[in-house]
Amino acid sequence: MKSITYFPGCTHQTNGRNMESSGKAVLETLGYQLEEMPEWICCGTVFGLSEDDLFHQLAPIRNLARVEKAGDEKLVTMCAMCYNTLGRANLLVRKDEVALEALNRFMDDEPDYHGRVDVVHLTQFLKDEVGLDKISSKVKRPLEGLKVMPYYGCLLLRPEEVSIDSMEDPTIICNILEAVGIKSIKGSHISQCCGSYHTVDKKEAVARRSSEIISSARKKGADMIALACPLCEFNLDDRQRLLSKNGMPVLYFTELLAIAFGLEDSCDFDEHYVDPRPLLREKGLLGGSNGQE
Repeated sequence: MKSITYFPGCTHQTNGRNMESSGKAVLETLGYQLEEMPEWICCGTVFGLSEDDLFHQLAPIRNLARVEKAGDEKLVTMCAMCYNTLGRANLLVRKDEVALEALNRFMDDEPDYHGRVDVVHLTQFLKDEVGLDKISSKVKRPLEGLKVMPYYGCLLLRPEEVSIDSMEDPTIICNILEAVGIKSIKGSHISQCCGSYHTVDKKEAVARRSSEIISSARKKGADMIALACPLCEFNLDDRQRLLSKNGMPVLYFTELLAIAFGLEDSCDFDEHYVDPRPLLREKGLLGGSNGQE
């Protein structure tokens, strides 16, 4: 079992824990053990856009410094928000020595960071290091007949410097899902913003945006939506409470891989507002204790 240094982030320890549990189970089946990085703290969640705004870079750089001190050169994360924040801060200090020096001085008793850590999203790790063939080799229950629209949202594709794939025509999640037998559907809204933190004070507006994204998936014939961001999952799934139409299941892509690997016990389906189990049972894609009544 190969050990991989992992940044969990706050949400995967709470509301998004079903992505982490399913992701860990999938990786263990593939021969990888996720090891939480030492003394991790919140990534900061928002990347500072002002050129002189170094304060918002402290949290991500502090995390990267601790990984570097531990002797690791790669940090894997599942959360799109964490990936974007860590990755952009890392790029900033790699190209701006003055900013890096200022941050190292401010961190005081923390070890200096030298820009030696690569930030990698789980989708990249699965595609580039695990490989699609190995993913396919572990399938126990091919998810054939299931049509899924991958949803990337903002943070996996923008800005271009940290994009996990083509900003105009992303295929990385499509390819991963197709490796387990899923038919991927390319909808027109796969990279549109879900509404993000407006869900706090403008939840009706976010519900309308969610409805647009879900409707685009339905028009293309998708059975469900797969994604990699806890905030997107909340906005697309939970905000369906405010919609009158029949709900569409919204799952983390790791949960679909887990189902295909026969690991549905690692998926806490009760965490979803729209229960995916009726659809999965209808298609004969669930078995085991967590898939039965």
